[in-house]
Amino acid sequence: MTATLDEPKRMQCMEVWGGNHAVDTGVIMAGLDAWLYSRPHGQGSAGGDIHYVSSCAAGMITRLLVADVCGHGSAVSDVAMHLRKLMRRYVNYHDQTKFIREIDREFADLKRAPGAFATAVAITFECVGNRFVMCNAGHPPPLRYSTRRRRWEAMARPADDADSLANIPLGIDTGGCYSQAETRLDVGDLVLCYTDSLTESRGADGELLGVEGLLRILAQIDLTDLPRIIPTLLEKIEQTREGNLSHDDVTALLFRPNGLRPRLPLRSRLLAPYHFIRARVSGLWGE
Repeated sequence: MTATLDEPKRMQCMEVWGGNHAVDTGVIMAGLDAWLYSRPHGQGSAGGDIHYVSSCAAGMITRLLVADVCGHGSAVSDVAMHLRKLMRRYVNYHDQTKFIREIDREFADLKRAPGAFATAVAITFECVGNRFVMCNAGHPPPLRYSTRRRRWEAMARPADDADSLANIPLGIDTGGCYSQAETRLDVGDLVLCYTDSLTESRGADGELLGVEGLLRILAQIDLTDLPRIIPTLLEKIEQTREGNLSHDDVTALLFRPNGLRPRLPLRSRLLAPYHFIRARVSGLWGE
């Protein structure tokens, strides 16, 4: 798999960026460096994997979303458009559980096809204190490289509520609840979010790679060349067994805290309240 990075995407104040189209680029955000690769299945211009990044008015909160929707093409593009509106509406919210519940209701209301659902992982990163908060709706767990432990490991899923349907894929049951898992990242730690085409690829023995297989491959990759981590990972998966990554959409999002605080120009700081109100109104009116 030959990857050619596009020019890095520089996130602006109150921007929501992403969709369900092919992309291979770096993303520059307040407090985070990120790299995103997404490839729809076959020759499609749009796939079932959705990816979004948003930046709040003060540049202090970054939200990242990776979703795997059951389906492809125009129906998913319509879902992606609705998710963008929800990302904009909740761009300044620290707590993302309401955002996830809104997405769940959105899937129930859209009713595009019987059995339509999606798995998703939503992450809020606050650059002050490198606070990392995750909601996981039935999605493969993000993987973290800890600079302290010097190893990759799967991040713990949010705790389930024993008294209700918890953290299940979106659109299955609107009575489900979504909890948050919180941790602090160290500067230089890496977090990898991905869709199930990676874990459902097969090893040389024909067995599914799963999370453990993915961790074994990641342990073999040189981490000093950050833009090459995702391309190298995908190349190694493809080389492990013929046919890997050829039957589904492929998406991988890698990011790391860089320890930098946002330095907004005076004009951006003065316009932050306006951007906040505009985002709230746009989200409420569905613009």
